[in-house]
Amino acid sequence: MNTQNNRVYIFDTTLRDGEQSPGCSMNPDEKIRIARQLEKMGVDIIEAGFPVASDGDFLSVQQIAREIRGSQIAGLARANLTDIDRAWEAIKDAANPRIHTFISSSDIHLKYQLKKSREQVLKEARAAVKHACGFTANVEFSPMDATRSDRDYLCEMVEAVIAEGAKTVNIPDTVGYAIPEEFGGLIAYLFERVKNINQAIISVHCHNDLGLAVANSLAALRNGARQVECTINGIGERAGNTAMEEIVMALETRKDLFGLKTNIKTPYIYPSSRLLTQITGVAVQPNKAIVGANAFAHESGIHQDGLIKEKITYEIMTPQSVGISDSNIVLGKHSGRHAISEHLRKMGYNLTNEQLNKVAASFKELADVKKDIFDEDLEAIVYEQVFRSEDKYKLEYLNVVSGSVAIPTATMRMMIDGEMYQDAGFGIGPVDATFSVIRKITRTNYPLLKYAVNAITGGTDAQGEVMVQLRYNGRSVIGHGAHPDVLVASARAYINALNRLEWLKTDLKKVEIE
Repeated sequence: MNTQNNRVYIFDTTLRDGEQSPGCSMNPDEKIRIARQLEKMGVDIIEAGFPVASDGDFLSVQQIAREIRGSQIAGLARANLTDIDRAWEAIKDAANPRIHTFISSSDIHLKYQLKKSREQVLKEARAAVKHACGFTANVEFSPMDATRSDRDYLCEMVEAVIAEGAKTVNIPDTVGYAIPEEFGGLIAYLFERVKNINQAIISVHCHNDLGLAVANSLAALRNGARQVECTINGIGERAGNTAMEEIVMALETRKDLFGLKTNIKTPYIYPSSRLLTQITGVAVQPNKAIVGANAFAHESGIHQDGLIKEKITYEIMTPQSVGISDSNIVLGKHSGRHAISEHLRKMGYNLTNEQLNKVAASFKELADVKKDIFDEDLEAIVYEQVFRSEDKYKLEYLNVVSGSVAIPTATMRMMIDGEMYQDAGFGIGPVDATFSVIRKITRTNYPLLKYAVNAITGGTDAQGEVMVQLRYNGRSVIGHGAHPDVLVASARAYINALNRLEWLKTDLKKVEIE
């Protein structure tokens, strides 16, 4: 590859590495929605999953490969024939399929995990790439734990897999160990020592254990790498991955320094962040760069004065450049179906008449109890009425009695697999009573790991957005719900988590990446 090329390829692994984040498991319908959004953004490569991990993962990857035509679709495979064959079977119908195979290169992993010699591992790496190239010329190879590997051995492996046909070689900082100067130096070392390196694109996959994933990725780009592996909101195992929105906007904002560009349509960044939050229930921290609630908030009087006089005094990018609307308050109780449809279209939602009818009906219900409807409120409605898949458990009715002299009591009616159930429960407080009756009706009792409430928008009539995390068999899921009544939101969140657990039970990963 010519290191003077200013094009940076964005490889999104939200659906693979991102989903390995605790509580972030997604069902097939949710994965395809994320994939469509990634395609709309202009993502070059979507790593759709790890097909050998489970039947559910295989089918999801296969569905994405068959539907998405504007992005390359990658399937992950360990460096063995079984994994590679399974990956190819899942992605073969893609417009541009990619097999991404990997094996560890560090002596730490070779000794304690693989229990193999350098020679054995090198042989397996070469064989894996050769086998994958029998299916497609679009093969990517990753030497896992590269940043803790012997540099000369790493060079030998990189040169060998390129010779076997790998068109992309990814250098992962698997455990988030590197610092920018070190990681940039490693990439430079590879370009100096690997004779055939110009025959491949050098990629980087950085983890955020030391909070340096984006910085390390940028350092790699300055030293010749031209692909970055990242996720929406930086989700991923442990502390997460390189955040796509940060790497893209860093390159966009500092063109003067990097002289590099991506194909990402930046106005889709914020809507993509919100979509992922809606699907996973994992909220973005308020001070998160680019997409956090405070990313464009200015409280200091000096800052406010500067912004009024000239925005560039304290803003290095505009909210609109990442898809954040100028106006928050958009609609009220007198807004008609056409106005709702038009505003949703501006937000990036193109709904069918049937979907629009559902949204409009829920909108009217919300508008009866809430004066102003915000974009975030509308998003919550769209997700509840349009995007949520058919569930095993559904809330039909909730009434809670509580107070300083009353025993908190919750009466609830639920649909379970199409049948109606009703019961009452008691608790220490109204939320506890609500969860108690849910457990009673559903005959479940999963450990509750976390319960959190946030206001979607400002004001005393704001919708409450509730997050519930439940544990099952060593795994966890996150459910979420929204409603002006926080108890209803809480019930919805708990039931959403139960429905996610039902999916998890049918699709527990048989294979885990160490």
